[in-house]
Amino acid sequence: MKLNTIYNEDCLETMFKMNNDFIDMVITSPPYDNLRKYKGFNFEFEKIATELYRIIKDGGVLVWVVGDATINGSETGTSFKQALYFKEIGFNIHDTMIYKKDSISFPEVNRYSQIFEYMFILSKGKPKTFNCIKDRINKWGGDRKKIKGRERQLDNSLKGRRKGNLLQKHGSRDNVWQFNVGYGKSSKEKIAFKHPAIFPIKLAKDHIYSWSNENDIIYDCFMGSGTTAVASLILNRKFIGSEVSKEYTEIANKRLIKYISQKNLFYD
Repeated sequence: MKLNTIYNEDCLETMFKMNNDFIDMVITSPPYDNLRKYKGFNFEFEKIATELYRIIKDGGVLVWVVGDATINGSETGTSFKQALYFKEIGFNIHDTMIYKKDSISFPEVNRYSQIFEYMFILSKGKPKTFNCIKDRINKWGGDRKKIKGRERQLDNSLKGRRKGNLLQKHGSRDNVWQFNVGYGKSSKEKIAFKHPAIFPIKLAKDHIYSWSNENDIIYDCFMGSGTTAVASLILNRKFIGSEVSKEYTEIANKRLIKYISQKNLFYD
């Protein structure tokens, strides 16, 4: 297959061309509860899930970003059903992460406003890669205050049993990630917003950094506006995308022009 390419076709067609254990990482966001009604095209979730398991390498990770619609006063629970199906066919539910938005689109009148989506981290066996992001500020980092009765020394190490262990200024990030969303915030590129539902470029970059290494192949089966492709090129990964809508494929390819030219990354 040609890498650094978005295929304008159903993702099943793209995956049928792939060998077993071909992809290092998948990150995608399906059209949620309109999975079967996407610009007139239909998708079969169970077949897609099975193919994703086949093409992902042992130790590879699938990041499935999904939310639930509210229909007839009830959330659908589709996100959980999908996660459990992934587990049923062999994936591990490595983590259930939360994508928290900095603002709400529509205030609720009889429930608390919905401000998050799920990010299911599904692994084929034990993840082979984890590049931990350490940007959580430790409360006592760089401070000589007492912690649980143990005084810090000038070099920021603890006296007593843990003497010599330094408290780092930044600790590992937790599994609730907040991102700025909306026009001009999810992406700085105006063309991206010609797609109705983009996820933040930072979300894609942070996951790709966490679960893959340079030159790995990243796949997005619902490429949309091209966010996964952009993030992959920025982080020196290769990508393959599927997008059934010709309109959205053209948007993504226009968005990619400057990144392709900057990196000059073409692989056969």
